Amino acid sequence: MKSFYGYMRVSSLEQNTERQKVELLRWGIIDKNIFCDKLSGKDFNRPQYQKLKRKLKEGDVLVVKSIDRLGRNYDDIQEEWREIVKTKKADIVILDMPILDTRTNKDLIGTLISDIVLQLLSYVAQAERENIKQRQAEGIALAKAQGKHLGRFPTPIPQEFYPVYEKWQKRIYTLETASNELGITVSQFRTMIKKHKSKTTPL
Repeated sequence: MKSFYGYMRVSSLEQNTERQKVELLRWGIIDKNIFCDKLSGKDFNRPQYQKLKRKLKEGDVLVVKSIDRLGRNYDDIQEEWREIVKTKKADIVILDMPILDTRTNKDLIGTLISDIVLQLLSYVAQAERENIKQRQAEGIALAKAQGKHLGRFPTPIPQEFYPVYEKWQKRIYTLETASNELGITVSQFRTMIKKHKSKTTPL
């Protein structure tokens, strides 16, 4: 029996995934089959995405709101798409671009059109990422010229951290399991632990 999975991504812990989740739930994905990473789309080395990809089998369907939520690197998007569709023989549905639905348009012309659209959108996703990096670099240069503070301000610890942290303390979760549960890297989870301990340690 085929399974349906949803994937969400935002670039940082502060960003909200609610709009993506609403779209995936509306499409019919059940909550336990939705995976989320709060990491950059520069590559596909993301724990929840990799966990999801390992689950995909022939006939399954991966649903993503838009191509830039899947990733922002042109070559990597093409490679991941081919691996899922050609090697794993699963399907992909991009909600914001109905033509990118590999369950349909499987004839030669349909495949050609889908490939062209995928290449175009992948290019746009990477171009936008590069534009963001350029704007950030310009902003940093301007801030330095004006003598402004450039240090990163502390990020609030999300509420979902605490139950996962308790399981890690009780050795129910390993560092990797806890990080995967939160959709973050091990390094980010360690940073949260340090922040939490610094808040709870008496002066």
